[in-house]
Amino acid sequence: MKYVTSFVMPVPKKKLDVYRKTARKFARLWKEHGALDVVETVAEDVKKGKLTSFPRSVKLKRNETVVFSWVSFKSRTHRDRVMAKVMSDPRAQKLMNAKDMPGDGKRMFWGGFDVMFKL
Repeated sequence: MKYVTSFVMPVPKKKLDVYRKTARKFARLWKEHGALDVVETVAEDVKKGKLTSFPRSVKLKRNETVVFSWVSFKSRTHRDRVMAKVMSDPRAQKLMNAKDMPGDGKRMFWGGFDVMFKL
């Protein structure tokens, strides 16, 4: 069964172009190391909910937007193998340098999911 790892992160609106360039570099690494596909999205119709929402989940600030991305794999095992390769790649280490990150990694969250179905 297919497996997906997703990421949600706040990004300052003025740094969206930097985020896009960094995400594209990361996407190439994911693909090079075996990921099936990578999708990056930016909030367009995302309102702050009364109890929960994307903005609340990352403690969104006024000058920020939310990005949501996912990477697809054949299985959890496949994801673990690809993740290990990506995280040990010196290019990924360079991209994850906290001072150069285009968003606040402390308010980022992620998780792995089994795909129930895809139409």
